[in-house]
Amino acid sequence: MEFSFLEPVAEEIQNMIKDLSSQQLGCKIVFHTQDSFPDLAQIKLAIIGVAENRGGHNAEHDLNYFRSEFYKLFPGNWEASIADLGDILPGNSINDTYFALQQVVSALLKNRIIPIVVGGTQDLTYPLYRAYDQLEQMVNLVSIDSRFDFGKEEDSISVHSYLTKIVLDEPNNLFNFCNIGYQTYFNSQEEIDLIEKLFFDAYRLGDISSDITLSEPVFRDADMVSLDLASVKSSDSGNFINFSPNGFSGKEICALARYSGLSDKVSVFGIFNQQGTANEAVLMAQVVWYFIEGYHYRSNEYPYGSKENYIRYIVPIDDDELVFYKSDKTERWWIEIPHISSANNKLKKCTLLPCSYDEYIKACNQEIPERWWKAQRKNII
Repeated sequence: MEFSFLEPVAEEIQNMIKDLSSQQLGCKIVFHTQDSFPDLAQIKLAIIGVAENRGGHNAEHDLNYFRSEFYKLFPGNWEASIADLGDILPGNSINDTYFALQQVVSALLKNRIIPIVVGGTQDLTYPLYRAYDQLEQMVNLVSIDSRFDFGKEEDSISVHSYLTKIVLDEPNNLFNFCNIGYQTYFNSQEEIDLIEKLFFDAYRLGDISSDITLSEPVFRDADMVSLDLASVKSSDSGNFINFSPNGFSGKEICALARYSGLSDKVSVFGIFNQQGTANEAVLMAQVVWYFIEGYHYRSNEYPYGSKENYIRYIVPIDDDELVFYKSDKTERWWIEIPHISSANNKLKKCTLLPCSYDEYIKACNQEIPERWWKAQRKNII
Protein backbone atom coordinates (compact mmCIF):
# COMPACT_ATOMS: atom_id res chain seq x y z
CA MET A 1 0.00 0.00 0.00
CA GLU A 2 2.66 2.55 1.04
CA PHE A 3 4.76 1.97 -2.06
CA SER A 4 1.87 2.72 -4.40
CA PHE A 5 2.80 6.39 -3.89
CA LEU A 6 6.03 5.79 -5.84
CA GLU A 7 6.31 6.43 -9.57
CA PRO A 8 8.77 4.22 -11.51
CA VAL A 9 12.15 5.56 -12.55
CA ALA A 10 11.85 7.50 -15.82
CA GLU A 11 12.37 5.52 -19.01
CA GLU A 12 15.05 7.93 -20.19
CA ILE A 13 17.18 6.96 -17.18
CA GLN A 14 16.57 3.26 -17.79
CA ASN A 15 17.60 3.73 -21.43
CA MET A 16 20.71 5.68 -20.44
CA ILE A 17 21.81 2.86 -18.16
CA LYS A 18 21.85 0.44 -21.08
CA ASP A 19 24.82 2.36 -22.52
CA LEU A 20 26.87 2.29 -19.30
CA SER A 21 29.75 0.01 -18.46
CA SER A 22 28.83 -3.01 -16.35
CA GLN A 23 31.13 -1.60 -13.65
CA GLN A 24 29.23 1.68 -13.25
CA LEU A 25 26.64 2.23 -10.54
CA GLY A 26 23.70 2.23 -12.91
CA CYS A 27 24.32 -1.43 -13.69
CA LYS A 28 24.64 -2.45 -10.04
CA ILE A 29 21.39 -0.99 -8.67
CA VAL A 30 17.89 -2.44 -8.92
CA PHE A 31 15.12 -0.17 -10.16
CA HIS A 32 11.42 0.35 -9.74
CA THR A 33 10.14 0.08 -13.31
CA GLN A 34 6.75 -0.17 -14.97
CA ASP A 35 7.12 -3.95 -14.90
CA SER A 36 8.70 -4.69 -11.53
CA PHE A 37 9.31 -3.46 -8.00
CA PRO A 38 12.52 -4.37 -6.10
CA ASP A 39 12.43 -7.20 -3.56
CA LEU A 40 12.85 -5.18 -0.36
CA ALA A 41 14.03 -8.23 1.57
CA GLN A 42 17.31 -7.92 -0.34
CA ILE A 43 17.70 -4.13 -0.04
CA LYS A 44 19.73 -2.12 2.49
CA LEU A 45 19.63 1.38 0.96
CA ALA A 46 16.81 2.96 -1.06
CA ILE A 47 16.90 6.14 -3.14
CA ILE A 48 13.67 8.14 -3.34
CA GLY A 49 13.09 11.32 -5.31
CA VAL A 50 10.54 13.93 -4.15
CA ALA A 51 9.96 16.79 -6.57
CA GLU A 52 7.98 18.91 -4.10
CA ASN A 53 8.87 22.59 -3.92
CA ARG A 54 5.73 24.37 -2.69
CA GLY A 55 7.26 24.81 0.76
CA GLY A 56 9.86 27.19 -0.61
CA HIS A 57 11.10 28.37 -3.98
CA ASN A 58 9.41 27.63 -7.28
CA ALA A 59 12.35 26.05 -9.07
CA GLU A 60 11.63 23.05 -11.23
CA HIS A 61 13.26 19.91 -9.87
CA ASP A 62 14.42 17.59 -12.61
CA LEU A 63 15.69 14.69 -10.52
CA ASN A 64 16.86 12.95 -13.67
CA TYR A 65 19.85 15.32 -13.69
CA PHE A 66 20.91 13.78 -10.38
CA ARG A 67 20.24 10.22 -11.49
CA SER A 68 22.15 10.69 -14.72
CA GLU A 69 25.25 11.92 -12.86
CA PHE A 70 24.98 9.41 -10.02
CA TYR A 71 24.65 6.31 -12.15
CA LYS A 72 27.71 7.25 -14.21
CA LEU A 73 29.89 6.94 -11.10
CA PHE A 74 31.76 3.80 -10.15
CA PRO A 75 31.02 2.16 -6.77
CA GLY A 76 33.58 1.48 -4.09
CA ASN A 77 34.09 -1.93 -2.57
CA TRP A 78 30.39 -2.10 -1.74
CA GLU A 79 28.34 -5.14 -0.83
CA ALA A 80 24.95 -3.80 0.30
CA SER A 81 22.13 -3.91 -2.22
CA ILE A 82 20.84 -0.51 -3.35
CA ALA A 83 17.48 0.21 -4.98
CA ASP A 84 16.09 3.25 -6.75
CA LEU A 85 12.41 3.23 -5.82
CA GLY A 86 11.50 6.10 -8.10
CA ASP A 87 9.71 9.34 -7.24
CA ILE A 88 6.92 10.65 -5.04
CA LEU A 89 5.14 13.18 -7.23
CA PRO A 90 3.60 16.35 -5.74
CA GLY A 91 0.10 15.68 -4.42
CA ASN A 92 -2.99 17.85 -4.81
CA SER A 93 -1.81 19.72 -1.74
CA ILE A 94 1.56 19.86 -0.05
CA ASN A 95 0.11 17.90 2.88
CA ASP A 96 -0.67 15.05 0.48
CA THR A 97 3.01 14.93 -0.44
CA TYR A 98 4.02 14.99 3.24
CA PHE A 99 1.65 12.09 3.95
CA ALA A 100 2.97 10.00 1.07
CA LEU A 101 6.60 10.59 2.04
CA GLN A 102 5.94 9.81 5.69
CA GLN A 103 4.20 6.54 4.82
CA VAL A 104 6.93 5.38 2.42
CA VAL A 105 9.81 6.23 4.77
CA SER A 106 8.04 4.69 7.77
CA ALA A 107 7.58 1.43 5.86
CA LEU A 108 11.26 1.41 4.86
CA LEU A 109 12.38 2.02 8.45
CA LYS A 110 10.28 -0.92 9.62
CA ASN A 111 12.07 -3.04 7.03
CA ARG A 112 15.45 -1.77 8.29
CA ILE A 113 16.15 -0.05 4.97
CA ILE A 114 17.86 3.34 4.98
CA PRO A 115 16.06 5.87 2.76
CA ILE A 116 18.20 8.37 0.85
CA VAL A 117 15.72 11.11 -0.01
CA VAL A 118 16.68 13.46 -2.83
CA GLY A 119 14.19 16.21 -2.39
CA GLY A 120 12.80 19.44 -3.39
CA THR A 121 12.70 21.83 -0.46
CA GLN A 122 13.90 21.20 3.08
CA ASP A 123 10.46 21.34 4.69
CA LEU A 124 10.32 17.68 3.62
CA THR A 125 12.43 17.09 6.74
CA TYR A 126 9.17 17.34 8.72
CA PRO A 127 7.48 14.23 7.23
CA LEU A 128 10.80 12.39 7.50
CA TYR A 129 10.80 13.15 11.22
CA ARG A 130 7.13 12.10 11.52
CA ALA A 131 8.01 8.76 9.89
CA TYR A 132 9.57 7.75 13.24
CA ASP A 133 6.25 8.15 15.10
CA GLN A 134 5.28 4.51 14.82
CA LEU A 135 8.72 3.34 15.98
CA GLU A 136 8.13 4.90 19.42
CA GLN A 137 11.65 6.19 19.83
CA MET A 138 13.26 9.53 20.56
CA VAL A 139 14.86 11.16 17.52
CA ASN A 140 18.10 13.08 17.15
CA LEU A 141 18.06 15.36 14.11
CA VAL A 142 21.17 16.89 12.52
CA SER A 143 20.76 19.64 9.94
CA ILE A 144 23.65 20.76 7.72
CA ASP A 145 22.43 24.26 7.05
CA SER A 146 23.47 27.92 7.09
CA ARG A 147 20.15 28.78 8.82
CA PHE A 148 18.21 27.36 11.79
CA ASP A 149 14.85 27.49 9.95
CA PHE A 150 12.78 28.56 12.94
CA GLY A 151 9.58 30.43 12.12
CA LYS A 152 6.72 31.96 14.04
CA GLU A 153 4.42 29.52 15.81
CA GLU A 154 1.46 30.60 13.65
CA ASP A 155 3.38 30.22 10.37
CA SER A 156 2.44 27.40 8.03
CA ILE A 157 5.19 24.87 7.51
CA SER A 158 7.78 25.98 4.96
CA VAL A 159 11.44 25.70 4.11
CA HIS A 160 12.16 28.45 6.69
CA SER A 161 9.88 27.26 9.51
CA TYR A 162 9.82 23.45 9.51
CA LEU A 163 11.97 23.22 12.64
CA THR A 164 9.36 25.09 14.69
CA LYS A 165 6.76 22.49 13.69
CA ILE A 166 9.12 19.68 14.69
CA VAL A 167 9.75 21.25 18.11
CA LEU A 168 6.10 22.08 18.88
CA ASP A 169 3.93 19.40 17.24
CA GLU A 170 2.74 16.33 19.11
CA PRO A 171 3.82 13.63 19.52
CA ASN A 172 7.09 15.27 20.48
CA ASN A 173 9.75 12.64 19.80
CA LEU A 174 12.64 15.06 19.32
CA PHE A 175 15.40 14.49 21.87
CA ASN A 176 18.10 16.61 20.29
CA PHE A 177 18.65 18.92 17.34
CA CYS A 178 22.07 19.94 16.09
CA ASN A 179 22.91 22.42 13.37
CA ILE A 180 26.18 22.02 11.49
CA GLY A 181 27.54 25.06 9.65
CA TYR A 182 25.25 27.96 10.57
CA GLN A 183 26.29 31.44 9.43
CA THR A 184 25.55 34.02 12.12
CA TYR A 185 24.44 36.83 9.78
CA PHE A 186 21.63 34.61 8.43
CA ASN A 187 20.15 34.03 11.90
CA SER A 188 18.58 36.44 14.37
CA GLN A 189 19.93 36.69 17.89
CA GLU A 190 16.54 35.41 19.13
CA GLU A 191 17.05 32.20 17.16
CA ILE A 192 20.58 31.76 18.45
CA ASP A 193 19.34 32.31 22.02
CA LEU A 194 16.52 29.80 21.45
CA ILE A 195 19.03 27.12 20.46
CA GLU A 196 20.73 27.62 23.81
CA LYS A 197 17.46 27.76 25.74
CA LEU A 198 16.34 24.41 24.31
CA PHE A 199 19.77 22.88 25.04
CA PHE A 200 20.28 22.16 21.35
CA ASP A 201 23.70 22.16 19.69
CA ALA A 202 24.99 24.42 16.92
CA TYR A 203 28.38 24.75 15.24
CA ARG A 204 29.38 27.75 13.15
CA LEU A 205 30.63 27.27 9.62
CA GLY A 206 34.10 28.55 10.52
CA ASP A 207 34.49 26.13 13.43
CA ILE A 208 33.64 23.08 11.31
CA SER A 209 35.74 24.25 8.35
CA SER A 210 38.70 24.71 10.70
CA ASP A 211 38.31 21.21 12.19
CA ILE A 212 35.75 19.04 10.42
CA THR A 213 36.33 16.18 12.90
CA LEU A 214 34.28 18.19 15.44
CA SER A 215 31.19 16.97 13.61
CA GLU A 216 31.94 13.24 13.80
CA PRO A 217 30.54 12.61 17.34
CA VAL A 218 27.45 14.64 16.40
CA PHE A 219 26.66 12.43 13.41
CA ARG A 220 27.41 9.32 15.46
CA ASP A 221 24.48 10.25 17.72
CA ALA A 222 22.07 11.23 14.89
CA ASP A 223 19.02 9.28 13.73
CA MET A 224 18.36 11.45 10.69
CA VAL A 225 20.41 13.96 8.71
CA SER A 226 18.92 16.78 6.62
CA LEU A 227 21.36 18.46 4.23
CA ASP A 228 20.54 21.87 2.75
CA LEU A 229 22.52 22.17 -0.49
CA ALA A 230 22.43 25.94 -0.03
CA SER A 231 24.96 25.44 2.79
CA VAL A 232 27.58 24.93 0.06
CA LYS A 233 29.17 28.03 -1.47
CA SER A 234 27.97 28.72 -4.99
CA SER A 235 31.40 28.37 -6.58
CA ASP A 236 31.37 24.70 -5.50
CA SER A 237 27.66 23.86 -5.75
CA GLY A 238 26.94 25.46 -9.13
CA ASN A 239 23.93 27.28 -7.66
CA PHE A 240 24.18 30.78 -9.11
CA ILE A 241 20.43 31.37 -8.93
CA ASN A 242 20.66 32.11 -5.18
CA PHE A 243 24.29 33.18 -5.00
CA SER A 244 26.20 32.51 -1.78
CA PRO A 245 29.90 33.42 -1.61
CA ASN A 246 30.42 31.55 1.67
CA GLY A 247 29.63 28.01 2.74
CA PHE A 248 31.10 24.56 2.81
CA SER A 249 33.38 23.49 -0.01
CA GLY A 250 32.51 20.49 -2.15
CA LYS A 251 35.17 18.48 -0.35
CA GLU A 252 33.82 19.44 3.08
CA ILE A 253 30.18 18.64 2.28
CA CYS A 254 31.21 15.22 0.95
CA ALA A 255 33.19 14.59 4.16
CA LEU A 256 30.11 15.47 6.24
CA ALA A 257 28.00 13.09 4.12
CA ARG A 258 30.58 10.35 4.72
CA TYR A 259 30.45 10.95 8.49
CA SER A 260 26.67 10.60 8.22
CA GLY A 261 27.00 7.27 6.47
CA LEU A 262 29.62 6.04 8.93
CA SER A 263 27.27 6.55 11.88
CA ASP A 264 25.82 3.24 13.08
CA LYS A 265 22.70 5.13 14.12
CA VAL A 266 21.72 7.26 11.10
CA SER A 267 18.67 5.67 9.46
CA VAL A 268 17.45 8.50 7.16
CA PHE A 269 19.51 10.83 4.96
CA GLY A 270 17.97 13.67 2.96
CA ILE A 271 19.44 16.25 0.59
CA PHE A 272 17.31 19.30 -0.22
CA ASN A 273 17.04 22.84 -1.60
CA GLN A 274 18.82 22.35 -4.88
CA GLN A 275 17.69 24.71 -7.63
CA GLY A 276 17.28 21.94 -10.18
CA THR A 277 20.36 22.78 -12.25
CA ALA A 278 22.56 20.27 -14.04
CA ASN A 279 25.64 21.73 -12.30
CA GLU A 280 24.27 21.03 -8.84
CA ALA A 281 23.44 17.46 -9.86
CA VAL A 282 27.16 16.66 -10.13
CA LEU A 283 27.76 17.62 -6.49
CA MET A 284 24.55 15.92 -5.31
CA ALA A 285 25.63 12.68 -6.94
CA GLN A 286 28.98 12.79 -5.18
CA VAL A 287 27.38 13.66 -1.83
CA VAL A 288 25.12 10.59 -2.06
CA TRP A 289 28.10 8.50 -3.20
CA TYR A 290 30.04 9.48 -0.07
CA PHE A 291 27.09 8.72 2.21
CA ILE A 292 26.90 5.20 0.75
CA GLU A 293 30.68 4.86 1.00
CA GLY A 294 30.47 5.75 4.71
CA TYR A 295 27.66 3.24 5.23
CA HIS A 296 29.91 0.43 3.99
CA TYR A 297 32.50 1.27 6.64
CA ARG A 298 30.14 1.17 9.61
CA SER A 299 31.73 -0.54 12.59
CA ASN A 300 28.52 -1.63 14.38
CA GLU A 301 29.70 -0.43 17.76
CA TYR A 302 27.55 0.72 20.68
CA PRO A 303 24.62 0.34 21.11
CA TYR A 304 24.99 -2.79 19.00
CA GLY A 305 28.22 -4.09 20.46
CA SER A 306 29.16 -5.32 23.94
CA LYS A 307 30.73 -2.99 26.50
CA GLU A 308 33.35 -5.68 27.02
CA ASN A 309 35.12 -4.26 23.96
CA TYR A 310 35.54 -0.86 25.60
CA ILE A 311 37.97 0.57 28.12
CA ARG A 312 36.14 2.37 30.93
CA TYR A 313 37.55 5.60 32.35
CA ILE A 314 36.18 7.30 35.47
CA VAL A 315 36.95 11.01 35.84
CA PRO A 316 36.19 12.66 39.23
CA ILE A 317 34.93 16.19 38.65
CA ASP A 318 33.59 18.45 41.39
CA ASP A 319 31.31 16.19 43.51
CA ASP A 320 30.47 13.92 40.61
CA GLU A 321 32.07 11.34 38.35
CA LEU A 322 32.06 11.29 34.56
CA VAL A 323 32.30 7.86 32.97
CA PHE A 324 33.95 7.56 29.54
CA TYR A 325 34.28 4.57 27.24
CA LYS A 326 36.90 4.08 24.55
CA SER A 327 36.46 1.49 21.80
CA ASP A 328 39.24 -1.06 21.37
CA LYS A 329 38.20 -1.40 17.74
CA THR A 330 38.10 2.19 16.47
CA GLU A 331 39.47 4.20 19.42
CA ARG A 332 36.32 6.35 19.37
CA TRP A 333 34.96 7.78 22.63
CA TRP A 334 31.61 7.91 24.45
CA ILE A 335 30.49 9.51 27.70
CA GLU A 336 27.76 8.04 29.89
CA ILE A 337 24.56 9.99 30.59
CA PRO A 338 23.21 8.49 33.84
CA HIS A 339 19.57 7.57 34.30
CA ILE A 340 17.88 9.67 36.98
CA SER A 341 15.08 7.54 38.37
CA SER A 342 13.46 10.36 40.36
CA ALA A 343 13.04 12.62 37.34
CA ASN A 344 10.41 12.58 34.62
CA ASN A 345 13.15 12.07 32.08
CA LYS A 346 13.03 11.17 28.41
CA LEU A 347 15.68 8.47 28.63
CA LYS A 348 14.61 5.22 30.31
CA LYS A 349 18.11 4.01 31.13
CA CYS A 350 21.74 5.05 31.15
CA THR A 351 22.90 5.86 27.65
CA LEU A 352 26.17 6.68 25.96
CA LEU A 353 26.73 10.00 24.19
CA PRO A 354 29.40 10.00 21.47
CA CYS A 355 32.22 12.38 22.27
CA SER A 356 35.82 13.11 21.32
CA TYR A 357 39.17 12.44 22.94
CA ASP A 358 39.52 16.20 23.46
CA GLU A 359 36.36 16.21 25.58
CA TYR A 360 37.85 13.47 27.74
CA ILE A 361 41.03 15.54 28.19
CA LYS A 362 38.97 18.61 29.11
CA ALA A 363 37.10 16.55 31.73
CA CYS A 364 40.43 15.46 33.18
CA ASN A 365 41.18 19.17 33.51
CA GLN A 366 37.90 19.64 35.43
CA GLU A 367 35.95 21.10 32.50
CA ILE A 368 32.49 19.56 32.01
CA PRO A 369 31.80 18.78 28.32
CA GLU A 370 29.09 21.12 27.06
CA ARG A 371 27.26 18.44 25.03
CA TRP A 372 27.12 16.17 28.11
CA TRP A 373 25.70 19.00 30.19
CA LYS A 374 23.01 19.77 27.61
CA ALA A 375 22.07 16.11 27.25
CA GLN A 376 21.81 15.85 31.03
CA ARG A 377 19.55 18.92 31.17
CA LYS A 378 17.25 17.57 28.44
CA ASN A 379 17.08 14.32 30.34
CA ILE A 380 15.59 15.87 33.49
CA ILE A 381 13.27 18.60 32.19
